Amino acid sequence: MPKLGMEPIRKAALVKATIVEIGRTGSLDVTVSQIAKRAGMSPALAHHYFGSKEDMFLAAMRHILTLYGAEVRGALAAADSGPEGRVRAILRASFSAGNFRREAVGAWLNFWVLAQTVPQARRLLAVYQGRLRSNLVSALRPLAGDRAAGIAEGLGALIDGLYLREVLKSGAPDGAAAVATALAFLEAELRRD
Repeated sequence: MPKLGMEPIRKAALVKATIVEIGRTGSLDVTVSQIAKRAGMSPALAHHYFGSKEDMFLAAMRHILTLYGAEVRGALAAADSGPEGRVRAILRASFSAGNFRREAVGAWLNFWVLAQTVPQARRLLAVYQGRLRSNLVSALRPLAGDRAAGIAEGLGALIDGLYLREVLKSGAPDGAAAVATALAFLEAELRRD
């Protein structure tokens, strides 16, 4: 079995440290030095592995999106058979407790801001949105036929909007309430014919 080198271990440590530091500050106003210190290495080594703070943040967001994707796949695998069960699974994964951790919230909020000006972040956001849309269209097609794409577009926007509302309100986020709101939208759309 090949020996795992230090590079992937250090990169993973820097990604985790980036997520924690952004969650701690709630913004991208963290330095490479702060990130490196949290990861237990020098700023020079952090720059060696990633080149810039922006590259570290993009790697951190890819990690968060990978975790989200795994959660969606797991939820879909465990979902009740049938298209409505698949939609519910996607919604539950989108509003799971893990997505409401302080670190994840900080990363998501800053990711949306970064995507306005950084092409790599914009592309990463487009990948997330495309996968979400594809999963929703696949689940909705048996329920809504030709209207599946339009409903998926509405649900995708609602997921992002409900997430923002939940993380920015006073008090703890309520993932179950967000899922219920999205399902009410879906039921109303399915009744429209």
